[in-house]
Amino acid sequence: MRETAAQIENSRLNGQREVNTVDIAFLIGRIIAGGYFIMGGFNHFKNLGMMTGYAKSKGTPAPAVAVTGTGVLLLVGGFSLPLGYQPIVGIVLLIVFLLGVSFNIHNFWSVQDPQMKMAEMVNFLKNMRLIGLLLMLAEIPRPWPLSLGHR
Repeated sequence: MRETAAQIENSRLNGQREVNTVDIAFLIGRIIAGGYFIMGGFNHFKNLGMMTGYAKSKGTPAPAVAVTGTGVLLLVGGFSLPLGYQPIVGIVLLIVFLLGVSFNIHNFWSVQDPQMKMAEMVNFLKNMRLIGLLLMLAEIPRPWPLSLGHR
């Protein structure tokens, strides 16, 4: 028999619920999603010079500071997902990053070259999808199972 969401939450709050396949699948999904953002953060530091040049070409003020700061947002937000520690803070950091990058770097509406316009539009829309998924993730009851935030 399947547990209802209320039964799962009540048993979780009472510390009675055992780990099940849903918890494991959720953890694997968190690792994959967090890994995506973590790799992006590491790339900000690994390719700081190249990314700074690109940010500068897009008119970003203080591009080296911006690339470094967004790398930190990606790392902190990215690690919060698989660890389950302060996930709302991590989600907010990731959404701040995605909104800033989407509208300032991937502003496809201002690009004239058709191929570059398409590439920027793809990246802009990818970021909008990620924001939607992060907003849905924020609605999952906390503490998440198999996380540092779990009792």
